[in-house]
Amino acid sequence: MDKETVIAIRDLTKKFGSFTAVDRITLQVRRGEIFGFLGANGAGKTTAMRMLCGLSYPTSGSGTVAGYDILRQAKEIKRHIGYMSQKFSLYENLTVWENLNLFATIYGMSSRQIKEKADDVFRTLGMEDLRHVLVKEIPIGWKQKLAFTAATFHAPEIVFLDEPTGGVDPVTRRKFWEMIYRASSEGMTIFVTTHYLDEAEYCHRISIMVDGCVKALDSPDGLKRQYRADTMDEVFRIVAKDAKRGD
Repeated sequence: MDKETVIAIRDLTKKFGSFTAVDRITLQVRRGEIFGFLGANGAGKTTAMRMLCGLSYPTSGSGTVAGYDILRQAKEIKRHIGYMSQKFSLYENLTVWENLNLFATIYGMSSRQIKEKADDVFRTLGMEDLRHVLVKEIPIGWKQKLAFTAATFHAPEIVFLDEPTGGVDPVTRRKFWEMIYRASSEGMTIFVTTHYLDEAEYCHRISIMVDGCVKALDSPDGLKRQYRADTMDEVFRIVAKDAKRGD
């Protein structure tokens, strides 16, 4: 594996009894890449992401995330990645500052590091006036900015985003993707799942999971050429047309 590869998995498999949720998937993700991980509900993408995040142990296969072995070094993986879920992973009854401080502490940052970086982050995001406001009282767009900031505050090599724009309006989605592009341009790797096929167009490369397997993997333009399609929505429909699991 070269130094620019930050995720590398081979034949990764997860079984629950006789059911194979993830079936021998193999892929590599490069530093600074925005990697889209697509699939209908039930396709296995969340199970696969949990293994990559060190939250679930593979049944078989091998791989590394941020240089750490997914079979033996799950604890180290968790320290070197960021994670943001569709629900934004925020505590509604804590203030903006308390949320940021909590997540930074969990990731091992010192009080001094947190304070110095927080002051800069609040200025950059224009959230200085919201520092002591309860999260439940701020607009959803600000919640989304805060959740992404909390997931990347400790400057991880990789951030995993699990359907991060679900339920938000198109303008907020666009602004969120501007944050993703900025993080990617600074060398952070973005591994993102999404149900919005137009968002797949923003990724550098995309994999499409069907029934636990990776059935397609390429850049958006490469996939559209391969399947003679005009949009990623068309590509997805072609690749997943025979799916037995999911929507």
